[in-house]
Amino acid sequence: MKVHQLSVFIANQAGRVSEVTDLLGSAGVNIRGFAVSDTAEYGILRLIVDKPDEAKDVLKHGGFTVKESDVICIDLPDQPGGLASVLKIVAAAGVNIEYVYSLIATYVVINVGDADRALRLLEGQPVRLVSQEEISSI
Repeated sequence: MKVHQLSVFIANQAGRVSEVTDLLGSAGVNIRGFAVSDTAEYGILRLIVDKPDEAKDVLKHGGFTVKESDVICIDLPDQPGGLASVLKIVAAAGVNIEYVYSLIATYVVINVGDADRALRLLEGQPVRLVSQEEISSI
């Protein structure tokens, strides 16, 4: 179960994130989660949305550079230590996390070097993976 993440490359200027979110909102695309990282000149806005194909088209037509990648979404136990318990499982399975951020409720996205390999390693582990369809139906 892979989830589609959109990475939008934006100039590090006031209002650029607002432009992206306005385009998506106007197109009826719901943002389920996001993370922003930046340098002095540019930023990367990572998005999980309910309609990734539509979002990608809207953003490209809006003049933004967009990259789509596959990530994994895990439903965390909603309790103290829930994140730690899942990250221990992921680490013990030999999966290296490149970055992590949270979505709605207790969902978190993890980006790994090889999503297919990570999914195989996590198969049978006590983590609940979340599909793109589930994110889209929330």
